[in-house]
Amino acid sequence: MKIFTTVLIIFAFVLIIFNITLLDFDNLIKGDSLVGLIGIAASICAVLILLIFRMSKTIQDKTQN
Repeated sequence: MKIFTTVLIIFAFVLIIFNITLLDFDNLIKGDSLVGLIGIAASICAVLILLIFRMSKTIQDKTQN
C-alpha cells in the first residue's frame, strides 16, 4: 500500500506542475487559467488526503503490534 500511495502522490505532483504551465498570470480567472487553478487545488487536496491515509495506516500498524 505504501508504494501505491507514493505513486499517487508523485502523480499528483506531476499534475500540479502541469497545471502551473496552464496559468496565465494576467488573467487568472479566465479560460485555461481557471482550469489550472482548479486542477492545482484538487491535486493539493489529493496529496493531503493521501498523506493522511498513509499516516493513519502507520498509526494502525503501531497500535496493532
